[in-house]
Amino acid sequence: MEQHGVGGHVAVGDGNPESGQLSAAERSRYARHLLLPDVGVAGQMRLRAARVLVVGAGGLGSPVLTYLAAAGVGTVGVVDDDVVDRSNLQRQVVHSTADVGRAKVESAADRIAQINPEVQVVAHPWRLTAERAAQVVAAYDVVVDATDNFPTRYLLSDACVVVGRPLVWGAVSRFDGQVSVWWPGKGPCYRCVFPRPPAPGLVPSCEQGGVLGVLPGVIGTWQATEVVKILLGIGEPLVGRMMVYDALAATVGQVRLSSRPDCPSCGPNATVVLRDDPLTCGVVADGDAGTVSTLSATAEPTDLPHVDARTAARLVDSTDVVLLDVRESTEREVVTLPARRALWRPLGQVLADPTLPEVPLDATVVVYCRSGVRSAKAVAALRAAGYTSAMNLAGGLGAWRDDVDSHLPLY
Repeated sequence: MEQHGVGGHVAVGDGNPESGQLSAAERSRYARHLLLPDVGVAGQMRLRAARVLVVGAGGLGSPVLTYLAAAGVGTVGVVDDDVVDRSNLQRQVVHSTADVGRAKVESAADRIAQINPEVQVVAHPWRLTAERAAQVVAAYDVVVDATDNFPTRYLLSDACVVVGRPLVWGAVSRFDGQVSVWWPGKGPCYRCVFPRPPAPGLVPSCEQGGVLGVLPGVIGTWQATEVVKILLGIGEPLVGRMMVYDALAATVGQVRLSSRPDCPSCGPNATVVLRDDPLTCGVVADGDAGTVSTLSATAEPTDLPHVDARTAARLVDSTDVVLLDVRESTEREVVTLPARRALWRPLGQVLADPTLPEVPLDATVVVYCRSGVRSAKAVAALRAAGYTSAMNLAGGLGAWRDDVDSHLPLY
């Protein structure tokens, strides 16, 4: 594995000293490919010469990386700044129990080497930013969106438009998944189809709403198939189409998609400037600033009263502080925090009616969720309703596990 900064990549190897030929070992490994008229030796050599960037080494990235390595894609870049957590293992099959705590790019690189040592892995162990996006995307032939958040999806799509790279996109939630290909000049981009991100809290993340463990395997393998088709120039890529999979009903549907002439990213009059501003999710088209709704839920407000996990634990143990959980009921089945006075109100209920009949207005209320984002919204609503001592548990359950109870299960 090689690690690189902005835009770094390695030269694609030939597989043996004789340029332009497949070695005996390669012919044996890829024999089933060589039998396919649409692949053959020429197609396998195209795969060997190809460079594919996979952004995200999680649920979707796991099958993508696994099958691209098995297929013999010569160079695979992996972008991810996260480490392996035990809660990942239910679906992120490129990692193992022994990898918990390791950087995902390192774990994924080791697994790729086990599958196919001829594949060269370029590790990008950082979060995709506007400063890096266009340059790193330009170093690859095809890009795969295996991310799990809206700002990165928009930024990655915009970068692919700027550089002119096809982007194979996938998304999963609970029991449903979608796949499409955003290919500049050939069909719509991500912003054409999703002009604005959903309002904060409207679409639950996998951390909040859960996901069937096998579902990313289905969608990620589908993404890998689209990548191979694009590299080989065979079949009909999912350009201008979105395939929708319902695991519970075992159905696959197709939605036709169209480009938008007024698209601020790929429209004829668009002037794209990549940015990390969460207000615009990574793009500003001249004259169009502010048309994309904010994703303020991606960051915890710092101007609200908050308490760290250690202090909150002392308060809960020694005082009559009210510990308010604003997560969903399914999340509580995984873990809850003990307290003398514990209450549960999902965030939606708190925002609709920020009154707590059983709690005096002058009581100290510590509000928590998984990460501190939803609880911050609840604190703002409670303080506006007169609970002047409401405060946020900074970092949520994650901080509690890090600073108070390392055995606390997290999801």
